[in-house]
Amino acid sequence: MKHLLTMQDLNKEEILQILDLADQLKYERKHQIPHRHLEGKSVGLIFQKSSTRTRVSFETGIYQLGGQPLFLSSRDLQIGRGEPVQDTVRVLSRYLDMIMIRTFDQKEVEDLAKYGSIPVINGLTDYSHPCQVLADLMTIRERYGILEGLKMCYIGDGDNMANSLIVGGLLVGMQVSVATPVDYKPDAKVMDFAKDYATFSWTSEPKEAIKDADVVITDTWASMGMEEEKEIRQKAFQGYTVDDDLMALAKPQAMVQHCLPAYRGQEITEKVFEDHADEIFEEAENRLHAQKAVMVLLMKGEKA
Repeated sequence: MKHLLTMQDLNKEEILQILDLADQLKYERKHQIPHRHLEGKSVGLIFQKSSTRTRVSFETGIYQLGGQPLFLSSRDLQIGRGEPVQDTVRVLSRYLDMIMIRTFDQKEVEDLAKYGSIPVINGLTDYSHPCQVLADLMTIRERYGILEGLKMCYIGDGDNMANSLIVGGLLVGMQVSVATPVDYKPDAKVMDFAKDYATFSWTSEPKEAIKDADVVITDTWASMGMEEEKEIRQKAFQGYTVDDDLMALAKPQAMVQHCLPAYRGQEITEKVFEDHADEIFEEAENRLHAQKAVMVLLMKGEKA
């Protein structure tokens, strides 16, 4: 693994290696065992989308690994004033050891990897959110001890979370069922990837998708940059709120995941969110550990 741009960059063995290392790093953190794998390394964190969890988890994780995080907003970089991506990354490659970017266009991440000479991590694009999904898989495995054979149900917008969950879940042997409105399906490339898996299903009916699910996942209906569509989306997603009635169709002890921020009363009710808050915030914490594992493996040049 040279870069982490989408979940399609990984196979089952690579995902499990990342999760195993994340488990180890989490244990070491809890027991105050130093793991300064990035001693003397500098990681540039490019943010063209604002963030809470991505910024704090990456900056903290790099510090815990002994490295130096450099926060680089689009306002601070010449890339925000029109400098070509390829010029920016060729300069940064001479200063830094790794780049994480959180942005809108997936092509921008791909160009960083194409023209740069250091590892690139996708912290989020409109197409993909691989670091979040690695944290989700880590959290699910902590709960159940396994991933293969479990049923993951995603209800909501066919956004970057849906795209990455479908790929990640199928790669590790999960049954993945997705419910979105017809006009808000996951990306066509992801649907094409999933068609070869008998364990994948898409429907526009949340009640159908959630039946006997071990894990129920949702996300905001209007992601960052879609604020103008908020009212339209709220109408389109009527019936897609994860509430007690829907949860009653999942398995009795099903867990709930949400990448946050959560808009209670829209994609999830206050009650369901609070009933599963421990799982959701464990998922949020696991961003730290999963991302640390990715950075360690990339920086060491190991086959993830």
